[in-house]
Amino acid sequence: RTGEGTGVILFGKNSPDLASVRALTTSVQRAAGGRAIVATDQEGGDIRSLAFAAPAASQGVQSSPDAAAATAREAAQGLRAAGVNVNLAPVADVAASNGSVVAGRAFPGDSTAVARATAAAVRAYGRERIAATAKHFPGLGGATANTDDASVTVSTPRADLLATAIPPFRAAIRAGAPLVMSSHALYPAFDRGRIASQSSELLDGLLRKRLGYRGVVVTDSLEAQAVLDRSDVATAAQRSIEGGSDLILMTGSGSFNQVQPKLLARARRDAAFRAKVTRAADRVLALKRRLGLG
Repeated sequence: RTGEGTGVILFGKNSPDLASVRALTTSVQRAAGGRAIVATDQEGGDIRSLAFAAPAASQGVQSSPDAAAATAREAAQGLRAAGVNVNLAPVADVAASNGSVVAGRAFPGDSTAVARATAAAVRAYGRERIAATAKHFPGLGGATANTDDASVTVSTPRADLLATAIPPFRAAIRAGAPLVMSSHALYPAFDRGRIASQSSELLDGLLRKRLGYRGVVVTDSLEAQAVLDRSDVATAAQRSIEGGSDLILMTGSGSFNQVQPKLLARARRDAAFRAKVTRAADRVLALKRRLGLG
């Protein structure tokens, strides 16, 4: 009610049925003056927060751009009916092997096939007025563990990452993706010290300067174990802003009370950090305007 947050994320426990979710999102928008981002994870398959809504099938069985577009269109319609305006999908990762942590969640095929399907999904979401999120930049397909559960290092050489992991994100950007989610893995080929969500080399250098991305960079969940192994959530939020993230995704009930005061205090005393916060806020406000949120 005080305007300190920019939106909410919905989980399965918030989403028993369409009527309940619609009542909840209506209440959120009323409190936010109609300006709230309402996001959820609706990839399909096991990653589907709104169990009553499409898609039931995962991305792993969407074997063509047409299938990806049709599925995204159906998902978007269900999300819009529930009052959701941002989907934390599609997965733009290329599964490197059957042991990849995103095997079954990613579109099938090689980098070219995944790029085409990702672009088709992004465009379909856009036509249905739902903001899509290409994830997990710069690619989590080479990982065998989930960053939610453990620290992860993707040791793929730089040339291989650029050739195989990056094309789907480039395709998503060209298709107009309004959000890109950063990974919490470490990519030594680009940055030996900072995970992707906190790396200026990856976010400002590769994503913005090299790929020309102008939209919102959102972190993966700040409560992921790969983050907590390095710092508390408030420190991680500061590092994420410093690295080039715009939107901090918090999934713990008390995290906002730790993060918001630390970011505000840092911005008040540090002009360079304040400028980063201002640029991040400008991008998020542009996203809200794009979604008709004021």
